[in-house]
Amino acid sequence: MSNPTSSLPLSGVRVLDLSRILAGPWCAMTLGDLGAEVIKVEHPQRGDDTRDWGLRIGATETAYFNSVNRNKRSITLDLQTAEGQEIARELALKSDVVIQNFKFGGIEKMGLGYEQLSAEHPELIYCSITGYDRTGPEAARPGYDLVIQGEAGLMALNGEAHRPPLKFGVAVVDMVTGMYAAQAILAALFEREKTGKGRHIGMALYDCGLMVTAYYGLEALLKGEDPPRYGNAHPSIMPYGVFDAQDGPLVIACGNNSQFARFCTDVIARPDLALDERFKTNLKRTENRALLMPEIERELRGRQRRDLLDRMALAGIPCGEVAGLHEALTSQRAQDAGLVTTQPHPEVGNVHVMAPPYRFDGVRLPVRSAPPTLGEGTKQVLQTLLGMSDEEIAQLAASGVV
Repeated sequence: MSNPTSSLPLSGVRVLDLSRILAGPWCAMTLGDLGAEVIKVEHPQRGDDTRDWGLRIGATETAYFNSVNRNKRSITLDLQTAEGQEIARELALKSDVVIQNFKFGGIEKMGLGYEQLSAEHPELIYCSITGYDRTGPEAARPGYDLVIQGEAGLMALNGEAHRPPLKFGVAVVDMVTGMYAAQAILAALFEREKTGKGRHIGMALYDCGLMVTAYYGLEALLKGEDPPRYGNAHPSIMPYGVFDAQDGPLVIACGNNSQFARFCTDVIARPDLALDERFKTNLKRTENRALLMPEIERELRGRQRRDLLDRMALAGIPCGEVAGLHEALTSQRAQDAGLVTTQPHPEVGNVHVMAPPYRFDGVRLPVRSAPPTLGEGTKQVLQTLLGMSDEEIAQLAASGVV
């Protein structure tokens, strides 16, 4: 089996990550996972805001920060100083990709906007992540995941019926925006191979948040009103959701009529439900949800979860336990897949780091480096890429630039 580090898809691509918090760093981490060299620029004292969010790891890291910054180097630069801006400009001119999510107009004041950099580096691929459309009336509004979950209708579709709107358990808008941004950058890199020219990519959190509404969004447009919320159930498929067995919850996903028939006959011993005209097709089952659901719930509550799961597995019906988060992360399934790794840490000995989800030729791409301590790569990056001496770097440190 080949060594995955010797043939990473983005090997040789350099990314300058001027972003912070989640959407931009998630995008940069994705590119790093795929093999790019990612240089993360942070404030010399406080670093990325997320170094102060959540559970502490060592002196400068947190679980939040570590979740979105593997496979990167960290350098510190005070971008409010002329010296820091000039160093960032020189690094950008030596990079293939720049990612930034500064407040509207802020990056241009530093001399690091797309037009300013592309004039010297026309091959540069530059990604700006904002809260709202950069060309629209709300361009200057800051973008926050929670706010946009509310504005884009995501809270309205999430949660149980007759309960208040509910946010997603994670910052889904930020994460999806980061993924969309990485996709756009990959497309621009591919195009550059043909044209030799870079691109300015604009990604707005609001745009991406609205896309997450997916089929719910189109149903709302068809109905002319909000579709009902179904909690853990599915709006279009029945039975499909979380159910309670005698000893705990489980997921059942009957995706077609034959699966439903087997579920009724082989799992809950109720062939009459499969033969009932009101429940024979999925459309009829969803129309008569209020009649069918109590029957299924009653049958499941009288049976052990393990027995139900075994019966459904034999019948070819998608199903599974509802695991706790710690239980899922420490499960044999996660261990076998290599999804949670242990990486050396200079202060705490070892730290857990999620592995990239990508497999190429059957091999999962590696965690090449754990999330960095603040500024761990400053000296090496400035020496290697910009040819600075120890004395020059010491002077920058003394003046607070790095």
